[in-house]
Amino acid sequence: MSPLPIRSRHVERFLTLRRSATNHLVTGLAVISTIVVLVPLIAILGYLIYKGASSLNLAFFTHVPVPVGETGGGMANAIAGSSVILGLASLLGIPLGIGAGVYLAEYARGTWLGAGVRFTADVLNGVPSIVMGLAAYALIVAKQQHFSALAGGVALAIMMVPTVARTTEEMLATVPNPVREAALGLGIPKWRTVLSVSLRTASPGIITGCMLAFARVAGETAPLLFTAFGNQFWNFNVNQPIAALPLQIYIYALSPYDEWHRLAWAGALVLMVLIMVSVTLVRIFANRGVLKGGD
Repeated sequence: MSPLPIRSRHVERFLTLRRSATNHLVTGLAVISTIVVLVPLIAILGYLIYKGASSLNLAFFTHVPVPVGETGGGMANAIAGSSVILGLASLLGIPLGIGAGVYLAEYARGTWLGAGVRFTADVLNGVPSIVMGLAAYALIVAKQQHFSALAGGVALAIMMVPTVARTTEEMLATVPNPVREAALGLGIPKWRTVLSVSLRTASPGIITGCMLAFARVAGETAPLLFTAFGNQFWNFNVNQPIAALPLQIYIYALSPYDEWHRLAWAGALVLMVLIMVSVTLVRIFANRGVLKGGD
């Protein structure tokens, strides 16, 4: 028998072992990376539960803050205020971000204006949040001469736009061109192709980008110090100062009172749980097709 087939079998066996070893190595690295990412999240959530769970009760979700020295009280107005501010930010920032991303991906490829918009979005992504708050203060609060929930919503919306825009652009870039060409070949206008074909195909990634932007701004405090300012009472008027969970946590954390420190930990736990629940619900609806136009 010729030695060549024997040598070929040895080489093939060696290559098989090397591919298997490489596969196991990469799989192990992926598992380790996942654990490294999850461990800080689990540690933070566990510590928040340890410090703040004991202060959670019905009064925390139904009462407003009480003066120093009085027992009880809660952050019901701050929870409602955060919902109002985040709702305004989402209504303003997400449509603008998606519109900017559609323009960059579908209409501005290779143009100087598109390059300028991308550069601006990347710069805004790196701007400190306190600068965003100062900008909103100068544009809205200084002109109105009072703080308001609207100013806070605008500040957070400005922070959401670049993340949503760049994510939308990247997700639309993954839509195969033959899909667009098939729609255009049927005589469908380009704007209709973008709305019904491109956006629908890329909707899972776009929704993920919107969730990331929402999660990023949900815990911001610095912009709200210059815009929403805070409020110790109930308020749903978007043109007046309003309470927010991050603001209330900040105030309580800086105080010298142990009772307020306990409430600050409880507020931080509630804020994190609310963000996780919101993101999870959106993910569930997206996977079921509810947000993609499915049945």
